[in-house]
Amino acid sequence: MERTGGERGPDEPGEEALDRPLPEKVRRRVVALTGDALGGLTVAELPVPLRQYARFTPQRRVRFAGNAMAAALESDPAFRRRIADRLCEALPELAASVRGGTLPAAADPVDVAAVAYVLRPEGWAKLVAAASEEAQRTQAERAGEEAERELARLREELAQARAAGRTHAEGLRAELDAARKEADSLHRRLRSALSDVRRGEAAVRKARAELEEVRAAAAAEKAAAEGEARRLRSRLAEAEAALEAGRRAVREGRSVEDMRLRLLLDTVLDAAQGLRRELALPPVTHRPAETVDAVEPGRMTPKDIARRALSEEDPALLDQLLALPQAHLVVDGYNVTKTGYPSLPLEKQRLRLLGGLAGLAAQTGAEVTCVFDGAELAAPVLLAPPRGVRVLFSKPGQTADELIRRLVRAEPPGRPVVVVSADREVADGVAAAGARPVASVLLLRRLGRT
Repeated sequence: MERTGGERGPDEPGEEALDRPLPEKVRRRVVALTGDALGGLTVAELPVPLRQYARFTPQRRVRFAGNAMAAALESDPAFRRRIADRLCEALPELAASVRGGTLPAAADPVDVAAVAYVLRPEGWAKLVAAASEEAQRTQAERAGEEAERELARLREELAQARAAGRTHAEGLRAELDAARKEADSLHRRLRSALSDVRRGEAAVRKARAELEEVRAAAAAEKAAAEGEARRLRSRLAEAEAALEAGRRAVREGRSVEDMRLRLLLDTVLDAAQGLRRELALPPVTHRPAETVDAVEPGRMTPKDIARRALSEEDPALLDQLLALPQAHLVVDGYNVTKTGYPSLPLEKQRLRLLGGLAGLAAQTGAEVTCVFDGAELAAPVLLAPPRGVRVLFSKPGQTADELIRRLVRAEPPGRPVVVVSADREVADGVAAAGARPVASVLLLRRLGRT
């Protein structure tokens, strides 16, 4: 790109420089003009630090890349020449005046200084300094005019304040006169009130004397009442003593009769037991109805429940299993809680499950055992099991699954044992041992129904 007339790069001999920092207003104007001109350059023409701001609007460039643009103008002659070319296209008249070394009368000194800083013609440093001084002089004149206007406004406010003060003083004098009249009225009322107080004090003294008389009469009546109460309490104690003596006599008579009846009953029982020992009678193990020949019904087992058209996820299935005689429900604790409410802490999972199992045990009357994995516990869990629920933790080195299989093997053959677990290995193991496995979701739905 061609260099603007009269401009030299920063590395050329005779490069001019400012003898003082660029004024802040001029610097802001330089950054604003650079931000506007930046949109006319390609990404390849931009310095590397400014390429990320190529798609920004001019206002956002000024806000986020102001320091970067100012540094690039100062240190990158090629970038400064490209910006200078864009300024010549955007502000041709001002750029021509600046190249000629003159200060246009109608132009803003800040714009002149900014354009001179970018174009950098011969004597640009003096031109920037002159434009900056002109801008400062203009600013000082504006500040003086604003100060004169502010002084005039303050004088007007002072006059208004004096007028308002006179008006306020007159109002205060009127209020003072009214207050004096009211004070005189209050003095008269005070004298009248003092007279009423003296009469009231006389009435109070009279009332106190009457009260003392009433208190004396009440004290005499109280003493008489206390004497009568003591007499009545004495008579009541005598009546209670007589009543207790009558009750003791009744108890003694009844205890003698009870003793005689108990002795007779013990004699009959001892005689019957002696006769059984003499005859060597065995205990009765059979009933007459057992001698009649007939076909008895078969006993229902947990495996028969599945053939009654119930879904494996129907809570009614669990109710029918627990309705079997002497049913034992074994629950894989953490398997159920992590299926139903995994987001809760382990302590709250245990408490929520055990609370539901306590209600289920109370409703069905079945034996309930809940097993938790204790292999990783550093210390025993402090827990008060709810009524009707047995809580067990596996020993170190042993899993809850192994403890469940041991519980199932400990039961006698034929007893209904129901194991709740979603673990396929556990379900297959307890099924082989004769227990009935059910899914964890089935127990969760049954507990949710209650």
